[in-house]
Amino acid sequence: MKVVRAAKAGFCFGVKRALEMAERTSETSHAVSLGPLIHNQQVVKRLAEKGIQVVDDLKEVTNQQALIIRSHGVAPSVYQGAEGIGVQVVDATCPFVQKAQRLAAMSAQKGQQVIVMGDKLHPEVQGILGWAGNEAVPIQTVEEAKELPFYPHLAVLAQTTQLAENFAKIVEELQNHTDDLIVHNTICNATAERQKVASELAEVVDVMVVVGGRNSANTQKLASICAERTKTYLIETADELETVWFEGAEVAGLTAGASTPDWIIEEVLKKMTEMNEQQMDMASWLDSCPKLHNGTKVTGTVVKITREEIFVDIGWKCEGVIPLGELSVSRKTRPEDTVSIGDQISAVVVRVENEEGHTVLSKRKADEEGAKDRLEKLVESKEEIQAEVVEVVKGGLVVDVGLRGFVPASQIQLGYVDDLDQFLGQTLRLRLIDYDPAKRKVVLSQKVILEEERAVKRTQLLESLKEGDVVTGTVKRMADFGVFVDIGGIDGLLHISDMAYTRIKHPSDMLKIGDEVEVQVLKLEQQTGKVSLGLKQLKESPWAQAAKNFPIGAIVNGKVMRITPFGAFVGLGDGVDGLVHISQLADHRVNKVEEVVKVGDMVSAKIIDCKPDEKRISLSIREGIADAAKASDQEALDSQSEIKPVTIGDAVGKEFPTEN
Repeated sequence: MKVVRAAKAGFCFGVKRALEMAERTSETSHAVSLGPLIHNQQVVKRLAEKGIQVVDDLKEVTNQQALIIRSHGVAPSVYQGAEGIGVQVVDATCPFVQKAQRLAAMSAQKGQQVIVMGDKLHPEVQGILGWAGNEAVPIQTVEEAKELPFYPHLAVLAQTTQLAENFAKIVEELQNHTDDLIVHNTICNATAERQKVASELAEVVDVMVVVGGRNSANTQKLASICAERTKTYLIETADELETVWFEGAEVAGLTAGASTPDWIIEEVLKKMTEMNEQQMDMASWLDSCPKLHNGTKVTGTVVKITREEIFVDIGWKCEGVIPLGELSVSRKTRPEDTVSIGDQISAVVVRVENEEGHTVLSKRKADEEGAKDRLEKLVESKEEIQAEVVEVVKGGLVVDVGLRGFVPASQIQLGYVDDLDQFLGQTLRLRLIDYDPAKRKVVLSQKVILEEERAVKRTQLLESLKEGDVVTGTVKRMADFGVFVDIGGIDGLLHISDMAYTRIKHPSDMLKIGDEVEVQVLKLEQQTGKVSLGLKQLKESPWAQAAKNFPIGAIVNGKVMRITPFGAFVGLGDGVDGLVHISQLADHRVNKVEEVVKVGDMVSAKIIDCKPDEKRISLSIREGIADAAKASDQEALDSQSEIKPVTIGDAVGKEFPTEN
């Protein structure tokens, strides 16, 4: 067997630069790196031997240490945090990554919506998002791009290790989401070159070996590219090589991720060459093959992934294949969401050999067998578990607990669930409430856990709560007569009559579901747990100033708010109504109130009585009219000019004789 090493493999410029900077720093300072310097545990171990330790948070760094920023880069907040505690920073960020960071920041400053193509959990992408601001959006697939809304201005860039062809497809889709698309191709040239060389080599060899950290994004992509073209194995060290991988192979290819040092590549190359010289003959190899039959449980390595099948090396004469339907309990899944190339997995043989000579396997059945004992124990212990929602079905959710677990819609949360789709992909807290292994029936509930927690909170709250307390709660439900407010485990009733001093037609005139509101405990029944709440009680009653604002004898104006058989209620201000009795409506007999006034009329009346303690004000339109008439008559009299008195003599024009 001939072994061919890829022309471009191993350390890229950015990784080599970061290591050199780290080693120089360790010679003069106590150095730490924020996260692993590169995604290769063997290199990280060597650096640790030189005194460079890994920390996960700035809180672990002292101002006596030098902080090395790894090649993936970080967000601006990290630099600011380091400056704030006086830590020396050695920035080993790859120049290609720095370019992506600058472009992201510049695009955001121009008001463009920034889209970053890449793995949102990868430190490089998280760093770029930090430079692009809070509005930046990470995506990884065309499907995610299709879900984006329309943006007036859009800028897209990529994680430096992404596949160029995938980036091109996403760019094409993004053109449908804006009239102004700016494309920044930030894919590293070295990455693209390695992927191209690896792809070309995989086309002409019988088997490929990819060397690098399993948590390295660029190494995983190399393995994925090679696996599309030939049988591929992802390893971290030479110790993982298996002789059986190369049986029958005439040419084997070797490449490595950008974070793989030359000494590891050389060790792998040396061992592959030695294996070639010591190949087993076919007979001895067949003798060494495991004996398989239906139901046998085997362990193997994922070597290839297609849309329909997963190929697993189980040490048999041909790889085992796992059909998509036998991969997971979820019936709607992509293979890449469950396994990756290089993963060690267990599976059950369901067919020793198919038409192509492959052993047909089921990972799902192996997972189910492992889950049965655990589920039986959970029935007895009532222990809480967590499981991801993998599918939405009629009437509830499917969760992965090794078997297909079913959570009825009524058992998801305390209240009614309107939209089941919102839970897809979420992890629920669950308890097993029904299990029948013979029928493969697994029913779980999150609601029972929430109910128990609410009962505990309710008990604690009832013990500490007292009438008169002011608490904050959230409006949960609404009815015509009021709203129910969650005050921390108890739903108290805020009656419509206790919401405001003014009359309101419906609680929705003041509040809506989800509102946070401060209320007062008006009544508390310890035995039943019923709580009555008040909102208006936290404000001063408008009747408190009624005697001052509405003195007896004053003339007031107001709108007729209600009409009853005995009179009309007139609004005088916020929460204060006065009654005009039917006998006080006019200066003549009134048979029906509606003969004089109707709802909405503006009227003027005289205050004839005011009793704030009883919340009563009596009004009189009749006396108001009478007083107005008297005032008018008096005004007329007062306006008359003064007349000089006239004597009888003046009137007849004669002088009467006087007596002598």
